[in-house]
Amino acid sequence: MSKITPEVIAQHGIKPDEYKKILEIMGREPNLTELGIFSVMWSEHCSYKSSKKWLKTLPTKAPWVICGPGENAGIIDIGDGQAIVFKMESHNHPSFIEPYQGAATGVGGILRDVFTMGARPIANMNALRFGDPSHPKTRHLVAGVVAGIGGYGNCVGVPTVGGETNFHPSYNGNILVNAMTVGLADKDRIFYSAAAGIGNPVVYFGSKTGRDGIHGATMASAEFDEKSEEKRPTVQVGDPFTEKLLIEACLELMATDVIVAIQDMGAAGLTSSSFEMASKGGLGIEMDLDSVPMREEGMSAYEIMLSESQERMLMVLKPGPEAEAKAKAIMDKWELDFAVVGVLTDSGRMVLKRHGEVVADLPIDPLALASPEYDRPWTAPAKRPVVEAKDVPQLCVAEALKILVACPDLASKRWIYSQYDHMVMGDTVGRPGGDAALVRIHGTTKAVAITTDVTPRYVLADPYEGGRQAVAEAYRNLSAVGALPMAITDNLNFGNPEKPEIMGQIVEAIRGMGQACKELDFPVVSGNVSLYNETQGNAILPTPAVGGVGLLEDVAKSATVPFKNAGSSIVLIGETKGWLGSSLYLREIAKREDGAPPPVALHRERRAGELVRQLIGDGLVLACHDVSDGGLLVAVAEMAMASEGRIGAVLEAPHTLPLHAWCFGEDQGRYVLEVSDNDLASVLEEAVEHDTAARVIGKTGGPVISVGGRAVPVFELAEANEGWLPAYMGEEMSGH
Repeated sequence: MSKITPEVIAQHGIKPDEYKKILEIMGREPNLTELGIFSVMWSEHCSYKSSKKWLKTLPTKAPWVICGPGENAGIIDIGDGQAIVFKMESHNHPSFIEPYQGAATGVGGILRDVFTMGARPIANMNALRFGDPSHPKTRHLVAGVVAGIGGYGNCVGVPTVGGETNFHPSYNGNILVNAMTVGLADKDRIFYSAAAGIGNPVVYFGSKTGRDGIHGATMASAEFDEKSEEKRPTVQVGDPFTEKLLIEACLELMATDVIVAIQDMGAAGLTSSSFEMASKGGLGIEMDLDSVPMREEGMSAYEIMLSESQERMLMVLKPGPEAEAKAKAIMDKWELDFAVVGVLTDSGRMVLKRHGEVVADLPIDPLALASPEYDRPWTAPAKRPVVEAKDVPQLCVAEALKILVACPDLASKRWIYSQYDHMVMGDTVGRPGGDAALVRIHGTTKAVAITTDVTPRYVLADPYEGGRQAVAEAYRNLSAVGALPMAITDNLNFGNPEKPEIMGQIVEAIRGMGQACKELDFPVVSGNVSLYNETQGNAILPTPAVGGVGLLEDVAKSATVPFKNAGSSIVLIGETKGWLGSSLYLREIAKREDGAPPPVALHRERRAGELVRQLIGDGLVLACHDVSDGGLLVAVAEMAMASEGRIGAVLEAPHTLPLHAWCFGEDQGRYVLEVSDNDLASVLEEAVEHDTAARVIGKTGGPVISVGGRAVPVFELAEANEGWLPAYMGEEMSGH
């Protein structure tokens, strides 16, 4: 056994004061296996030690919430005895080192979090952030990540229905791959992870354990340096075909009555799954590691416990040979490994044996529950000054619009989503690219709406407003298709929390998100934290991604983005002040990344959302699109470009604002509606009832978008918008 030296302790990411606490808990020096177990369980990735103080402040309850944070995924009640199970999770570091496998296993892991609770996965989403397109690694990373997500999702047979992709130099050395899965379960058939029943068997099933992914959780809790490429062995390798078998085997097993508790093996593999199950149940486990199915010779206890090999599960079965026989028969049928590896005890300890000897003996609760909780010092970022429109150069609006729709953040992502099977299972309503994806609840008229949102440049400018805006935009995207927003999952991606300014971003963003969730009645039910996203001391833009889920009672009453007819009225909902601070116009046209971001008025956001949902439900809206990146003119252009026959628009700008501020300001809480003239009076009356600003800003029709005497053909915009990504990926295209 290796000697435990200060170097070995440091290599395991354990600080000296944490090691002191380990000695107190153990009453002796740990051996290497025990140290490795502490290391992963107390890693940032598994223990949330820098963020849990603040995460506890988020609103997590509502009458429709069945299960909030703390389990594998969050669960909401959608009526008719059905529940939606969903979560979002990061696979950032692995995807940078090995893009295909990193992204693929990210999808595999989040799928397991959902089906381990008894839900059949019905949709995948993803939120991707890459570096500067001109950086030498970016194109390779985009190709690998997209192929990995498509390769895994398509083989498993779960549709990838939407997401978002942005580019910024801050992600050059540390991309973000955030994957989200939504599943459907029967409300009375939900499975949890708390172990119960002294003497009950602990069963391992799925794939065999190998040496891949050892210390993946610890790597995910460390910054990158120039040697990050050498961390390839800590990236897991996925097998989507085994995952498909695992989904079917789990759901078949869950239809029997033999499972007491079940947990997937995610970060920290067998260690975290066994400790979490025992800790939640207040029990101990005795495990014989010789029984663990292994695919490599001579694996040590340390390697077995810390491996992050994919497609593996742990469960507690009911006692007796009958339950075991039933479970084994199902696993045999699906050609999956099945092994009884341990038994539940009343000792409160984890006792591990290998070759007949005790190789680790650890107290479960002190280890699982006493993971450090830091109240790290933080400083709130200085407030940025407001950018005045008069200080921002006015480019001809037609030219500016063309530049914006072709910029990497706004360019069409069809090249990406055309590699994903979004129609498998037959319940996807519409193609990716709308405000929110819609997936029909099989055999009903109901649909679940899903979106992922965050504007990192706003969060950098003002983490509190940026946190509010991320939640508000998810609320808006769900409302824009007609769905009632119900709950969110989040994925908080930040730099090193040991730096007070980064910790300040985390604290303020969570505070903003919490306030928005509360005021919009949009609770947080699950989530993931990914910190230390830095390379050589340079942090990513703070990126608290929000995955929102909503419910549409009648899928026939949904709204979509494309204009439907010429001659309709274009109605703008919400107030426009021409806010250019932290906008895409400022960045792409003025080459500036400064200024306070647009403020979010949550009471107005809520009223506007309620109004839009009512108008859509009453059939008064032909098309709807929320106004976000790029402002009003970009939203109108997107509606025109998406329409059949490329229907244009003639807009009338007010004289009270500078034209570029009206066209490209990113004021929040706004929607563009296409309304037929017959319904216009009703729409405007309804807006007055909801105390929400609404004004007619133009008409649909013609082949151009024209405003302030300037016009640009819709087909020219569409060419610029569709052309950027395929041209950029050109030389990679042949490889995939």
